[in-house]
Amino acid sequence: MSPTPEAVAHMEARARLAEATGRAARSVWRDIDRDNIYTSWVALLARLVAIVAAGQLAAARGAEPWLDELLGDDPDRPESGRLVPAALVGVDGGGRPLASVLMAPMWTALRLVTAGRPVAQSLVRGQALLDVVVQTAVADAGRAADQVAMVSRPAIKSYVRVVEGGACSRCVILAGIESSVSRAFQRHPKCKCSMDPVTADHRPTATSPKAAFDAMSPEVRRKTFGEAGAKAIEDGADIAQVVNARRGMTSATVFGRRVQATSEGITSRGFAGSRLKNLQKVQGQRYRVSQTPRLMPEEIYRLADDRDHAVRLLTRHGFIA
Repeated sequence: MSPTPEAVAHMEARARLAEATGRAARSVWRDIDRDNIYTSWVALLARLVAIVAAGQLAAARGAEPWLDELLGDDPDRPESGRLVPAALVGVDGGGRPLASVLMAPMWTALRLVTAGRPVAQSLVRGQALLDVVVQTAVADAGRAADQVAMVSRPAIKSYVRVVEGGACSRCVILAGIESSVSRAFQRHPKCKCSMDPVTADHRPTATSPKAAFDAMSPEVRRKTFGEAGAKAIEDGADIAQVVNARRGMTSATVFGRRVQATSEGITSRGFAGSRLKNLQKVQGQRYRVSQTPRLMPEEIYRLADDRDHAVRLLTRHGFIA
């Protein structure tokens, strides 16, 4: 059976959490003062950051219990090798502070208003971007937690991509692909796809892109691939040739970064800062700050030579205790 019911349930639970967080964020957006967009949004920002951070923490905390249920807890695994869920909270998938990222929807709305667009229309556009940012931040925290937890379990060698029912064509073409557990999970904004771990005793059968396509109704096929694309595939065309599988998909953040690093937790009081060392006094900072960039998990997976290297980097950068 592929994917396993537990993996699907885990993916769907995280999707519901991301959507619920998105709804909560939209309720904050509705409190914007239309006559004073910037100032009112800044005043609402702390409330919004708390909401999104809570969603991220809940998503990250679900990783270890899910793997324990799926594979069973390893009594020989030391506590020092456990995931630190809080390490994935407060930043987006590329390591940018939430407070900074969550300003983007406001700037989008304000830019449109300044360009002469109606305020109501501008706010709708801003809200749409807010929904993308929030849901992606929560899903990314959950996926990153899943992968960190997998890397910390030597029995897990790889994972199979689990594609959600309403996945876009870019995700469908990656359905069932088995990847090394140290390889960053590729996703796009608001992607809900997840992963199913592979061990010697737990080997989910990969669902091919063609099998995923065959399971779709004609209506869903047209919606996902376009009318011409769906017909071409039905006529025998290779899905990979019809769909540019890599377009728009990245291991980086929604906003894109060459090196994924974060400034969160790198002070002398921070968990990562205490490990990274190289602490120096920085003007405007109360505590000394590490001058060594703190890499995000996605960046670590790209840099690591093998599993042991990935574990060392994850530990050094504060994602494994």
